[in-house]
Amino acid sequence: MQTEITVLTGPESCGKSTLAKLLAENWQSPLVDEFSRSYLADKPSYTEQDLLQIAKQQQQWEIDALVHTPSKLVCDTDLLVIMIWSEVKYGQCDPWIIKTFEDEQSNQSTNRIYCLCDYQVPWQPDPLRENPDDRDELFDLYKAKLDFYSLNYCIAKGNPEERLQQVLDHTNS
Repeated sequence: MQTEITVLTGPESCGKSTLAKLLAENWQSPLVDEFSRSYLADKPSYTEQDLLQIAKQQQQWEIDALVHTPSKLVCDTDLLVIMIWSEVKYGQCDPWIIKTFEDEQSNQSTNRIYCLCDYQVPWQPDPLRENPDDRDELFDLYKAKLDFYSLNYCIAKGNPEERLQQVLDHTNS
């Protein structure tokens, strides 16, 4: 059985978590949360090595969810977010993250669909967020990376209900 994975991606504070929860509720499917939130909650700062640890655990959470072979799985984030985060913050990305991301794109046991969340929603302050003023530039980086890898994606705009409907239309669900 092939699992359809819907991955929410995009810059900070663009509605990924809200949309991920709506999709998981709508489909009554498992939701893989964003590991970095719990990992960084008690850290005053982080390093490039922390991003690798976050990536490995995020990947493991997804693998653990796939063990049950759900028909659909919603991921609040995946390695694409960590790859771009690393490139923006440190000017490079750990080779493990890139290789693992590229390998998961070629995995034939899943059908991956990305939802790039538009940044034109109000910024929600959060101690873990760093980029309130360049979300448009970050959005363009996400779009360029999705295009570079020729990934199946849609762009979700508007309020949460409109975004939900756009993803449902794109996934034919």
